[in-house]
Amino acid sequence: MPAASHPGSFTGTPALLPSSILRLPVAEAAQALIGAVLLVDGIGGVIIETEAYDRHDPASHSHRGPTPRNAAMFGPPGHAYVYRSYGMHWCLNLVCGPEPGAAVLIRALLPLHGLAAMRARRSGMTDRLLCAGPGRLCAALGVTAALDGQSLEVPPFRLLAPAGSCAVVAGPRIGISRAQDVPWRFGLQDSRYLSRAFPAAPHQAS
Repeated sequence: MPAASHPGSFTGTPALLPSSILRLPVAEAAQALIGAVLLVDGIGGVIIETEAYDRHDPASHSHRGPTPRNAAMFGPPGHAYVYRSYGMHWCLNLVCGPEPGAAVLIRALLPLHGLAAMRARRSGMTDRLLCAGPGRLCAALGVTAALDGQSLEVPPFRLLAPAGSCAVVAGPRIGISRAQDVPWRFGLQDSRYLSRAFPAAPHQAS
């Protein structure tokens, strides 16, 4: 299917994501980001899966307060927080919320823009798996620690508003050992590009 037929493809002058979305409480921001377009140096696609974390959350990096590693989480909203997971994969978070210590982990994209570059970076990976998971996503988009603390309002980042409403589902987050029952994972309903399918009867996000 040509990229132009996908939601998130450019058919005119795209609208920037309102900065007010990144100032919402983090779970609301994580839901509102579904359907937005994330680009890094023009490469990326539609955000289809997110997870929310805040300072009061025992699963969050910010729970025990500021450190050199999580400093970006305690800065202003609208900046990137990039960290290394298990010493192997970079993970991209968008700092959000009215309170410090909150960020949205970008878990999956529908890859649309710069597919040739993504395929080269993820040689042998099918398009469905190019950005299905935070580590794969960062590898495909070329995200590294060099972008930690970077403003999301200036290059190489570009965030575009969703083209329309999305059917969003919610469920427990993945790969954590604490607060496992908190339903702060959000996704585009029935998307085959998710990092992991939601339960057969997922909660509709409010």
